[in-house]
Order: sequence, then structure tokens, then C-alpha cells
Amino acid sequence: MDELIAQLAATPATLAHLVAEADDFALDAAPGGQWNARTILAHFRDDEFLCMRAAVTRMLAEQSPVLHFLDGTAWEPGRNRLRDRKEWLLGDFALQRQASLGILRMVRPGDLQRRGLREGREFSLEQLIGVWVRHDREHVAQLERALGETLEDVRARRAREGLDHL
Repeated sequence: MDELIAQLAATPATLAHLVAEADDFALDAAPGGQWNARTILAHFRDDEFLCMRAAVTRMLAEQSPVLHFLDGTAWEPGRNRLRDRKEWLLGDFALQRQASLGILRMVRPGDLQRRGLREGREFSLEQLIGVWVRHDREHVAQLERALGETLEDVRARRAREGLDHL
């Protein structure tokens, strides 16, 4: 569990490293009809408090709650765009992730077997946390594709340029 929490805790910094030098043009470029980088950042933010943390808190508070998660296709056209500046998206996500991590760090070992239901399928809190980590990885990879640069590429470039402190 500690390793999963550590992976979730690393995501805000990963996102910040990936987009630190991206301008609005880079954030808004949509490769091949896919989500652009700005939309991916917004998805991280919105999914955090609308789905993932809500699912965890309901699983901790209720017996086998029926849970619903965002359908990205349905979410995107009506998503809240009021705080779409890169700095706001990163800050809002980091704040939301800290709140989620605070809850996850209080989960007792016995709580990991608490159950939830989605589309008639039952799963444990422990399984949900594993899915959450995979979700982060998938969307980080999607962000890397949208920007045309991996986290390792960014770190290597910054080291060459003497900017590895960013």
C-alpha cells in the first residue's frame, strides 16, 4: 500500500515537470483527434475529486456502494473550463491529490477489503487503488504523447541545459 500511495503522490510533480515549459500552443495542440495536454490536465483534476476520492470515501462510509465514474467522452464537452490556465490546473490537481492522499494514508489494513460496485461488478478498495495508479500511468503516457516528450526526455534535456533544478 505504501508503494501505491508513493506512486500517487509522485503524479503532481510528474505533471508539473512535463508541462513546465509548455506554452499555450503546445498545451492546446491535439494530436490526431486525441485530447490535448490541457484537457488531460483537466481530466486529472476533475477525475480526482469527482470520481476517485469520492469512490474511496463512499467505500469507507457505506457498505458496497454503487459507484459511477466519469465517461471521458461525455465529460470533455461540458467540463469546467474556468480554471484552465496551466498553473491553475496543476495547482488544483496537486491540492485535490493531497486531500486524497490524506484519506488514503488513514486507511487501515482491514479497510482495503471494503467493497464497491460498478456496473454490477464488485471490487475491493485495494483493487480500486491499483486501478487509480494505472489510470495515472495511462494518462501520464497520454500527456507525454500529446507533448511529444517523455518525463525522462524532459529530465535529460534539462540536465544538459543546466535546468535540472526545475
